[in-house]
Amino acid sequence: MDFKLSKEQELIQKTARDFTEKYIMPVADQIDRENKVPPEIFKKMSELELFGIPFSEEVGGTGAGYSCYPLAVEQIARASGGVALILSVNTLAVSALNLFATPEQKKRYMPPCCRGEKIASFAFTEPGTGSDPKQITTTAVKDGDSYVINGTKRFISCADLQGPIVIFAKDNETNFPTGFIMDKFCPGYSISEPWHKIGMRGGLITDVYLKDVRVPADSILGPKGQGYWVLQAGIAYGKVGVSSGALGGMQAALELSIKYAKEKQHRDKTIAKFQGVQMTIAKIAEKTEAARWLVYRLGYLAENLKDPRAFAKEAALTKSFVTEAAVDVSRLAIAVHGSYGLMEDYAVGRIYRDLIIGEQVEGVADLQRVITASLLLG
Repeated sequence: MDFKLSKEQELIQKTARDFTEKYIMPVADQIDRENKVPPEIFKKMSELELFGIPFSEEVGGTGAGYSCYPLAVEQIARASGGVALILSVNTLAVSALNLFATPEQKKRYMPPCCRGEKIASFAFTEPGTGSDPKQITTTAVKDGDSYVINGTKRFISCADLQGPIVIFAKDNETNFPTGFIMDKFCPGYSISEPWHKIGMRGGLITDVYLKDVRVPADSILGPKGQGYWVLQAGIAYGKVGVSSGALGGMQAALELSIKYAKEKQHRDKTIAKFQGVQMTIAKIAEKTEAARWLVYRLGYLAENLKDPRAFAKEAALTKSFVTEAAVDVSRLAIAVHGSYGLMEDYAVGRIYRDLIIGEQVEGVADLQRVITASLLLG
């Protein structure tokens, strides 16, 4: 058992931290205000190979592995939950391709996404589905050597960015969900105006409309009729990114709380001298450190996958604990700031808005506990 980061991990962590502090932090409020990430940030992320960290060199990645991936997402999320969301969503979708795609599909879709030239999306949710794949209404009808897909997907991240998208539709041959991989903005693909999220701004979510989208039969991702397992595997890897992003927000809340407490004067001394403030900051530190080692461990397990069911349990457990703890931490950080924490001039409010979204995406906390319990109890 070794808790020390390797030299490669330290380098990736430092690279992501330096990039974040130089390029994202100065425009973090702008991203939040305008709901748009400046193109030069994507360009720099691509140059630094941040999109390809988990994946092998054979598919266009860096070969660093999933154990390094949380280190990068954490640093980026210290400044912007929206930028971290884009990286996390791309990794989720590409992870599903890495697990289930044919060699031809991998060759076509993975390298551009690993280089950051394209951003992948993952589209399961529909207006009436919630988390139940049995309620899926998007259809895929076999027509010769093609499938014709019709339906609406809701709250899809990065659907506005060029790249591939994994679509889940009920095919008319098995009557079960099947995964399909296709290019966004192909004929019949369109999106809504972005939803106005309260946080993680810059990472847009839209509805996706599929009207008579025709894809070749070799667009099926994984076994026909087994889309549920493609979905579950992809989401499990997605929880690594969401949890890492929550950790980054927690670390930012801790840093801001310490800074404010050391600067804010009350009764001729800083509030850092008051025991109540000390106790609050200690609670923030406790929860942040507990979350950190769960997240880092999940990255290790993703890289050294042996039992998919066991990994799904660990991913659900980590996601529920870390994202809930993150919301607690952000509230405590606002309490340290007092009334100033409610002002848009202070970043702690933006962090709070980012973190309450993390608790809801990739499966709400109670659903994660259901997954954890079912896998523990059989």
